Amino acid sequence: MRLAAEEERAALENLVQLYSYDWSEIGHFDVAEDGRFKAMDLAPYWLDEWRHPFLLRIDDQLAGFALIHERSRLTGKTGVFDMAEFFVMRRFRRQGVGLAAAFASFDRFKGPWEVRQRDENVAATTFWRRAIGDYTAGNYQEARWNSSEWIGLVQTFSTV
Repeated sequence: MRLAAEEERAALENLVQLYSYDWSEIGHFDVAEDGRFKAMDLAPYWLDEWRHPFLLRIDDQLAGFALIHERSRLTGKTGVFDMAEFFVMRRFRRQGVGLAAAFASFDRFKGPWEVRQRDENVAATTFWRRAIGDYTAGNYQEARWNSSEWIGLVQTFSTV
C-alpha cells in the first residue's frame, strides 16, 4: 500500500468505477447515459492535508484502494482516523490483500480509529470485524449509529 501520486488519479478514478459497480448490487446505483457511475470527487485528496489516497498493489498490479481521513465522519473531530472508502478487486479477495492493507493503514496512522459499514454490506462488516479483531486482539467497540452523519455499524479502537 502506498500513497497515490496525483498523476495516478486517473487510475484511482477507474478503480472507483469498479467499486461503484460492486456497490450497485446492494446500493442500487445506476450508471449515467455515458455508461459510467457518478464520479466520486477525488480532487480534495490532493488538496486537503487530512485526506489520504492509497493504491493497493500486488506485484505491481493494481489491486484496490484505501481512502483515509484524519477526521471523524461521525463527529467532525480531527485526530480521529476514518476509513472513508476501502476496495479490493474481486480477483485479489480472500488472499490476505485486504487484511494486509488494513493492517498497513492502522500501522501508518496511530491513534483513534472509526471504521464504518452500511447494514446492507454484510461482507464488509464480516471483513472489518475480522481485520479489526485480529489487529486489536479483540480490543475494539462496535455500535450502531443512526444519525444524519451515518446509518450503520461503526467499530472504534485505538492503534496506540
